[in-house]
Amino acid sequence: MTWADVVTNAPGQTAQRKAASGNPANEAALEERKGERTRRRILAAARRKFAEVGYERATIRAIATEADVDKSSVIQYFGCKQDLFREAVQWQIPHDRLTTDDPDHTAENRLRGMLDTWAADPDSPMAVLLRTSMTSDEAAELLRRHVTAQVTDHIAATIDAPDARLRAALFSAIMMGIATQRFLLHLPDLAEADAEDIVRIAAPLLRTLLAPDA
Repeated sequence: MTWADVVTNAPGQTAQRKAASGNPANEAALEERKGERTRRRILAAARRKFAEVGYERATIRAIATEADVDKSSVIQYFGCKQDLFREAVQWQIPHDRLTTDDPDHTAENRLRGMLDTWAADPDSPMAVLLRTSMTSDEAAELLRRHVTAQVTDHIAATIDAPDARLRAALFSAIMMGIATQRFLLHLPDLAEADAEDIVRIAAPLLRTLLAPDA
């Protein structure tokens, strides 16, 4: 008996198979979990491929190969490349967690959160959307809608000062500029800087946009 046989015939797994084999509800639950894992694998592969070659050059077949699934599986879960792309680059900002009554803390939270997110995953939905927006009109339009809804609308609502929406747009522009130069263009002075130094210098600038009179 090989090690694979031992693992395959482990008591826990045998019990799981027996429990599932005679229970349609359990079988459906196992199938659903398997489907969700496949779906997540396709999304991760799509982000890598879109980031590597851009929206226009990425194909369903190449994404399927990257995910180690059949092309039909990608179509089954997501339909077409456009719908797959839109889902792959969806991102949400945890505004409630980042926003406080103290504009200094809010500015620091948002900047530090952005730096940590990009550093942790270079192929995050936000990063992939920004990369592909440079070469795809569709991605650029999607980025405009995302930034307006996810950043400008939320931040403007917290600013009690004239030109709230312009201030929010400038806040977003500074954040995206830092992200682009540090993580995409790798400009040496930003790419090699310590994250704490970036926060120390840039957060006060961002705070003046959130609360100029504070």
